[in-house]
Amino acid sequence: MNRRTVLEATLLGTAFAAASGASAPVAAAQQTARSPYVTAKDGTRLFVQDWGSGKPVVLLTAWTFDGSTWGSQIAALNEEGFRCVAPDRRGHGRSEMPSAGYDLETLTDDVAAVIEARDLRDVTLVGFSMGSVEAVNYLGRYGSDRIARLVLVAPTTPFLVKTEDNPDAVPKAMIEADNAAVGRDFAKWIAANEAPFFLPETPEITRAWIREMMLSVPLPVALACRKTIGFSDLRAAAARIDRPTLIVHGDKDASAPLPLTGAKTAKLIKGSKLVVYEGGPHPLPLTHGERLVADMLAFMAA
Repeated sequence: MNRRTVLEATLLGTAFAAASGASAPVAAAQQTARSPYVTAKDGTRLFVQDWGSGKPVVLLTAWTFDGSTWGSQIAALNEEGFRCVAPDRRGHGRSEMPSAGYDLETLTDDVAAVIEARDLRDVTLVGFSMGSVEAVNYLGRYGSDRIARLVLVAPTTPFLVKTEDNPDAVPKAMIEADNAAVGRDFAKWIAANEAPFFLPETPEITRAWIREMMLSVPLPVALACRKTIGFSDLRAAAARIDRPTLIVHGDKDASAPLPLTGAKTAKLIKGSKLVVYEGGPHPLPLTHGERLVADMLAFMAA
């Protein structure tokens, strides 16, 4: 190799290193070393995105969503020095889809399996929509030893069913009728509920991505998870939470109306902070992603 070739190789190497960032090889090595799967108690393999280093943020997804919907938040939080762990719920995304295990206790055990398998501590636990049910129940069952703080985004907690001691809620017959509509024609149900789910300016490519994601979940799985959301009573678990908690909710959320969910949850969790996004619909990570990250970073820094 002559002197010119050596110089060219050196310059190209420097250019590639600058373009990729000095920490890229380290980050790549860290990512390669982590298996993309965690095995649940019943043997189900759960696909887990695990990016970055630093204090861990565990991101739990909405009903029929998978971890890819947290992509923008993962990228932003990685830039700020956080490690992001986003599992696909069983039956969703790239996780295995067994015929059972969509009850709240098993789904919560799955969350615990991910946290324990990766030995995560000082965790910021983030639950979006259905993920809020799993997050609150995790703290109720497993305690807060590994959890530093809690973020609930458009939560469906604490309890959706109208009962004598929960009068300002949804009649059980109404929940069951809506589930029956999903069972009859899931695609039609999605189309009927799409307009209030997003903002008017949400691009069609985003809408199509979410429609395809939702329809990729087998209907028995979608229905079983929907029943878990609808009939889980997390009032007692929420009242016992002893970690700093941020609740973020849109006042135009048609899927989990603020007065029935986020506002009630905030009253139950002592010292929690409720931030209401004016005009915000349900999928805040998609429609208000930058503001959500800013609020999360401020909360984690406090």
